[in-house]
Amino acid sequence: MIVRLDDPILFSKAIDVISELVTEVKIKFNEHGMNITAIDPANVAMVRFKIPKSSFSKFEAENDVLGINLDNLKKVLRRAGSSTPLTLEKKENLLEIQIQGKIKRNFTMTLLDLDSQDKEMPALEYSSKVEISSEDLNSAIEDSSVVSDSCAFIVKDNFFIVESRGLDSARAEFSTDEVKIEGEDCKSKYSIEYLQKFMKAAKMTDKLILNFASDHPLKMDIKTEVLEMNFLLAPRVETDD
Repeated sequence: MIVRLDDPILFSKAIDVISELVTEVKIKFNEHGMNITAIDPANVAMVRFKIPKSSFSKFEAENDVLGINLDNLKKVLRRAGSSTPLTLEKKENLLEIQIQGKIKRNFTMTLLDLDSQDKEMPALEYSSKVEISSEDLNSAIEDSSVVSDSCAFIVKDNFFIVESRGLDSARAEFSTDEVKIEGEDCKSKYSIEYLQKFMKAAKMTDKLILNFASDHPLKMDIKTEVLEMNFLLAPRVETDD
């Protein structure tokens, strides 16, 4: 197996985000491209990351699986520049990483034998879909973090609302002039800590899509021309409001 990315910066950023949820993953390659699916140890969040075959300048892979320690991979990827071609080559139980800049640099990582079961993101039904600016959503989540460790996503009367209540409160309202809303009124509460992790990936694109329903998992979709990331987050179900 050997693949090459001419501009690996978004790949590096995605690996940074995934590493905040899990420490080890299986990176899978098939005829469609590369993908990672993982669940955090607390079973609160799930991530799926895909790079299509067309995003690679070289792609010679067929049902290859790489067991990777993400902290070790991050350290290597940080040695690559934003437009420095990156080559990954599997040789038996080793992964050779070549960074082709002014100086050609080579790293070798020992592959892990991960016996965890393969995971797939479940197909869930949602009552509402919101398309919103990544920057605007990030700002609303940061506002909420000032007063609480969780916030509610609300669709009501053609408004999308991000609201947090503790001893104090924070609220950001978006009309259909700022967001695109499809579906029915609903409300669900989510952990700000996890949302902040997801938003690090959302900065890779101008827009993102939120799918949710009342007291239901949140699905956040982030898509660029060269990759796709999907996050699933369990709701905070509480007796008090």
